[in-house]
Amino acid sequence: MRKLIATSAVALAALVTGAVAIAAGTTPTPPKKQWHFQGPFGTYDRAAAQRGYQVYQEVCAACHSLSLLAYRNLMELGLTENQVKDLIKDIQVPDLNDDGAPIDRPARPSDRFKKPFPNMAAAAAANNGKAPPDLSVIAKARENGPDYLYALLTGYVPFDKLTPDQIKAFDVKKDDNFNTYFPGHKIAMAPPLADDKVTYADNTKATLAQQSSDVVEFLAWASEPHMEDRKRTGVRVVLFLLALAGLMYAVKRMVWSDKH
Repeated sequence: MRKLIATSAVALAALVTGAVAIAAGTTPTPPKKQWHFQGPFGTYDRAAAQRGYQVYQEVCAACHSLSLLAYRNLMELGLTENQVKDLIKDIQVPDLNDDGAPIDRPARPSDRFKKPFPNMAAAAAANNGKAPPDLSVIAKARENGPDYLYALLTGYVPFDKLTPDQIKAFDVKKDDNFNTYFPGHKIAMAPPLADDKVTYADNTKATLAQQSSDVVEFLAWASEPHMEDRKRTGVRVVLFLLALAGLMYAVKRMVWSDKH
């Protein structure tokens, strides 16, 4: 009987907590997704990251900068220098000529990723007063960043799919962008991706889920391009310490063998 009462109390507490959370407008936790780069031996899926760069360049780069990377860093994703040059051949970056006058010239691998706006003020002016965030370390900006980014990109709900309770609770208008996983649910950014938004060079089917997963893979790499080296170094250090511990134990046994 006591066990039944305790179980009922726990269930009631969970129900009350859930009701309070909904009333307070708490954002749902993004679902956990398995990423290739997770875990102590995880590595980046280079094919996915290359596709993710295509999504970034064709869609995200219109508003979001990636200021900490240079185009030559793309060679770390398995691309050759000639492939990188081919990818950026149509990109024009600002520069100065010999007379100091501003010009636009074709991008070089040594150039940092082109910014979509000349400065933060211009970015804010073009986006209803708020500049879009730089994506260089966006995957590290919060706990479980990759899961959140994926959920955000796939979490848009059209107005005609919302329930009357959702419309009333969050004061959603027809022109608002409702996102299940964005705090407050109303987000200024319109849905950036949709099925077949890009045409992949490797003929992968460009579903919303595929594009979202690929661009998150790319942004995770952009946030920590040397992750694989760090993990390899960690494994080597652990193996060295294990070997050293075994050696020290053997020396101890040898030194103290005549005492036993």
